[in-house]
Amino acid sequence: MTDKTESLDLEFIRFVPVPRQLMWRAWTEPEHLMKWFCPRPWRTTEAVIDLRPGGRFFTRMQGPNGEDFGNEGCYLEVLPNERLSWTDALSEGFRPRDGGFLTGVLEFADAEGGTRYRARALHKNLEDKQKHEAMGFEQGWGTALDQMVEMIKAEWM
Repeated sequence: MTDKTESLDLEFIRFVPVPRQLMWRAWTEPEHLMKWFCPRPWRTTEAVIDLRPGGRFFTRMQGPNGEDFGNEGCYLEVLPNERLSWTDALSEGFRPRDGGFLTGVLEFADAEGGTRYRARALHKNLEDKQKHEAMGFEQGWGTALDQMVEMIKAEWM
């Protein structure tokens, strides 16, 4: 990657005290993703996961004041328990769509006592990156991750 491209990325890396196979399930099974995907008091009310390159990835989130936000996209890469990427710049079947905001890339690696989790948001321009930062990327994605770990521990461990 060039410096210019990297300057458009947001990322964080965390150690997570749960197995990566359970994190993968939480990311790829709609009934589980809906329990943790957006920071409370927001909630995910719908999730469609067609887990294959070109498959649909759709979520609908609702806010505490009646806000409603649907996000349409498609998977780019599916390497079970290792790497998952998607974009909202494309819809199902890799069809271009207007309004794309980011490409998400998740990496899961074994670590002593859990998983090394790397989450990246790639943006097409500096304006979108700055908008995402202002929305609270690290805090929001971090809070959702904490909620995922809470759900995994409560339901599967």
